[in-house]
Amino acid sequence: MQKKIGFIGTGQMATSLASGFLKTQTVRPEQLFGYDLVVEASDRFAKVTGGNAVKTIEELVKQSEVVFLSVKPQQMHDVLHSLAAVRAHGFNRLWISIAPGIPITAYLKELGTSARLVRVMPNTPCHVGEGVCGYCVSEGATDDDANLAQSLLSTVGIAIRFPERQLDAVVGLSGSGPAYVYMMIEAMADGGVKMGLSRELSLKLAAQTVLGSAKMVLQTGEHPAVLKDKVCSPRGTTISGVASLENSGFRAAVIDAVQAATLRSRELANE
Repeated sequence: MQKKIGFIGTGQMATSLASGFLKTQTVRPEQLFGYDLVVEASDRFAKVTGGNAVKTIEELVKQSEVVFLSVKPQQMHDVLHSLAAVRAHGFNRLWISIAPGIPITAYLKELGTSARLVRVMPNTPCHVGEGVCGYCVSEGATDDDANLAQSLLSTVGIAIRFPERQLDAVVGLSGSGPAYVYMMIEAMADGGVKMGLSRELSLKLAAQTVLGSAKMVLQTGEHPAVLKDKVCSPRGTTISGVASLENSGFRAAVIDAVQAATLRSRELANE
């Protein structure tokens, strides 16, 4: 890909995406540009990716053909206000926002109703090429823009297009989901330590178990409940563990977590 890509906001998610693009050789380091209000953050981005740290938003937009808006939702209003002034110079860029909660209409107020915009919810496993990116597009975005976004995001995992009304649920499930999984891995490892295993081996066993189980779901196409039942033999160890999880409200807690994150994403649009 020959597109030059800029990131306004160079935090964890921006760095994960950029690093993923580099690992899959989607772009070269010299094609990456980063701007952040915190100079140390943009310098760190440049150091990690080998890309270019720039000093102004205008300079970044001028250098880039695709611009990721990767600041926190609370900072997006100020960024869009700055971009409205930059837009007056005639820059027609493909804008890709990864901020949760903010609807397309909010971007178009500052960027213009015909702006080419893709709204994306990625997650941090993009850094290792196993991410999930749910996205939707504005009416001003062309088929080529949507295909470019699909192609770009697919290099760091899977990319799935959704109606915008469903994107908050994507935030609650896959956007926030890695944190839930990390908590589960940590808890499983703690259980191993409690039962006498070393911390190092407990973490390795827990992480590999989650990785392998996820691959089983994706590669076999079988429902998780079916795969779970295959592990549970009568009066066995696994059904005893499953019963303990059920008594603790495990599944209800995970469902509630997805719901809480989804509702919080909707709230962000009004802050």
